[in-house]
Amino acid sequence: MNYLSLENISKSFGEKVLFDNVNFQMSKGEKIALVAKNGAGKTTLIKIIAGTESAEGENPKILFRKDIRIGNLLQDPIFKDGHTIMEAVFESENPKIQATRAYEKAMLNYEDEDGMAKAMQQMDDLEAWDFKARIEEILGKLKITNLDQRVAHLSGGQKKRLALAQILIDEPEFLILDEPTNHLDLDMIEWLEEYLQSPNVTLFMVTHDRYFLERVCNNIIELDAGVIYKYKGNYSDFLTSKAIREENQAVVLDKTKKLMGKELEWMRRQPKARGTKAKSRVDSFYKIEEKASQKIAKDKIQIDMKGSRLGSKILEANYISKSYDDRVLVKDFNYKFKKGEKAGIVGPNGAGKSTLLKMLTQEIRPDSGKVVVGGTVVFGHYTQDGIQIENDKKVIDVIRDIAEYIPLEKGNKLTAESLLERFLFNRKQQQVFVSKLSGGEKRRLHLLTILMENPNFLILDEPTNDLDLITLNILEDFLMDFPGCLLVVTHDRFFMDKIVDHLFIFEGDGKIRDYNGQYSDYRALQKEELEEERQAERDRQKQKKIAQATIEKPKEEKPKLSYEERKEYNRLEKQISVLEEKRGKITEQFNNPDLTPEEIQKLSIELGEVKNEIEEKEMRWMELAELA
Repeated sequence: MNYLSLENISKSFGEKVLFDNVNFQMSKGEKIALVAKNGAGKTTLIKIIAGTESAEGENPKILFRKDIRIGNLLQDPIFKDGHTIMEAVFESENPKIQATRAYEKAMLNYEDEDGMAKAMQQMDDLEAWDFKARIEEILGKLKITNLDQRVAHLSGGQKKRLALAQILIDEPEFLILDEPTNHLDLDMIEWLEEYLQSPNVTLFMVTHDRYFLERVCNNIIELDAGVIYKYKGNYSDFLTSKAIREENQAVVLDKTKKLMGKELEWMRRQPKARGTKAKSRVDSFYKIEEKASQKIAKDKIQIDMKGSRLGSKILEANYISKSYDDRVLVKDFNYKFKKGEKAGIVGPNGAGKSTLLKMLTQEIRPDSGKVVVGGTVVFGHYTQDGIQIENDKKVIDVIRDIAEYIPLEKGNKLTAESLLERFLFNRKQQQVFVSKLSGGEKRRLHLLTILMENPNFLILDEPTNDLDLITLNILEDFLMDFPGCLLVVTHDRFFMDKIVDHLFIFEGDGKIRDYNGQYSDYRALQKEELEEERQAERDRQKQKKIAQATIEKPKEEKPKLSYEERKEYNRLEKQISVLEEKRGKITEQFNNPDLTPEEIQKLSIELGEVKNEIEEKEMRWMELAELA
C-alpha cells in the first residue's frame, strides 16, 4: 500500500542546487532513513515532505495517501503559548485522546449525568480507559514528569522530547522524524529504537545514529551531489551497496574518458574545409564529453595536525564533589589520567556530565577536593553549545582570528585557507557568512576552531550531534590515532564503542563508576545484573509465600478482576457518587413547606427508586471490590 510519492522535486538556493528532479515512493511499513553530508539538503528535503518548505521543479508533487495521519518531528517544534505539558499532549484530533480529554472534563462535573454517561460510553467504545496511563508512561520514558509545567519554561532539548512524546502518543500512521535521537540519553534512545522497530510503524527520518540505522531501517536513501540513490536493507547493507555503486561509477567514468579520447581524435582529423560533419557523431561527442567531465565526489576531511607535547603529569581529580542546592551531581570522584587514555562519560541528561567536564578544565571549582592540571596540558574543549561567534562573520575570518597558519609534522605549515579546504570548506564557501551555514557545517567549523589550538587533551561534549556520516568516520579515525588524551560525552553508541576503552558511568546521587570496556559490554553487563536482581526478587517472593503457607491455612485462590469487570468497577464508583448526590437533592426538597401531597408522593417514589438503585449498585461494587 503506497503511503507517499515524490515526483519532480527540486530545490536550489541561489546558484547552489541541493537536489534536482527527485522521485521516490514509500509503502506502508517501510522505514527509510535519508543520509547525506552536511549542507547537502537533508533538512530541506524533509521539510518539503512535511509541508513546511515549498518545492521547486517542473510540476512538483508530494502525494500522501488520503486516509492516513502524519506526525512531523522537525528540528524546532512549536507549541501554543501558555500551554502546560498535559495540554500540549491533549492537543490532538486522535479519537482516543479526545475521548480521554472528554472523560476528564466529565469527571469534574458530576451533575451532568448525560455527559458522564456519554463520555464513559465513548471510552468503552474506543477501549481508551488506559490511555491516560499510556500518556504518562511515554512522558516518563522520555523523562518529562511535571505535567503541569508550562511549555514556555522548557529547554530546547525538553521541547524536542515533548514533541516526540506528543507524536508517539498520537499514534499517526506515518512518522517524519528529523534527528529524533538528539537530546535523548542512551536509555531513551534504546527505548525509542525498540518502539520504532514495530512492523506497524511507517517511518521517514534523518539520523546520524548508526546503530539506529542498523536496527530500525529497512531502506536507506542517499542524497549525493543532488541525486537520490535508494538502497534496500539497513546501514550495513547500505555501506556494501554504496561501495559497489561508487566502484561501478569509477569504471564507467574511466571507459567514458577513453571513448572521449577516441572521439576527440576523430574530431581533430576532420578536414577544416568540410562544411558539415556527421551530425549524430558530433552530438554524441558532446554528450560523452559531458559525462567524462563528471567527478566522483570523494570529499574527505584530512586531519594531520601536530599535537603539543604532553608531559608525564597530566590531569588528576582528587576526590572532587559538586552539589547545587540539595542535589548532588558529583561525589568524591577520584582519578589520575594516563598518557594516550581515551575515556567516555555515560549517564542520563542532567546527571552532571557537563559539570564534571567543567571542573576538570577548571572552569568551575569543586565544592571539595582538588583538580591538578599538568604544566604541558593544552585543553581543547568542544562544548554542547557549539560555536559562539557572530553570524555576520565570514568562515575564513573565524579561522584567521585564531591563527593565519598552524604547524604540521616535520616543520611544515598550513594556511587558514588550506586548512578550511581540508575540512570541506572550499574557497567559495570560505567567503560565506556563518549565519548561512547548516547546523552540521557550524559543528564542523566549531571542531576546527578547537583543533587549531593544537590541544593534547581533547574534551568533547556531544561532538556527534548534527555531523554527517562522512565527518563522523573521519573524526573517528583521527581520534583513534590521536596521541594525546581524550574524554568524550556522547549519546552515539557506535562512536563510543569505536573510540573509548573505558567509561565513567553516572549511577545517581553523585556516584561515578569506573568501568573498563566498551559501552556495548557495559550495557550487556547491566542487563545481566538487572535480570539477576529480578530473579533474586522472584526468589525472595517465592520463599516468602512458602513461609506464609507453612504458618497460615491455605486459602482458596480468588479469581482476579477481568478487563471488563475492572471497567465495570470504575463505572460503578462514579455512578454511585452521582446517585448519592441525587438522593441528597431529593431529600432537601422535602424541607419545602409548600409541597403539595401529589408532589410529596412523586418525590417519595423517586427517592425510593434512587435508594434501591444505590443499594443494587453498592452490592455489585462490593462483590467486585472483594475480587480486586
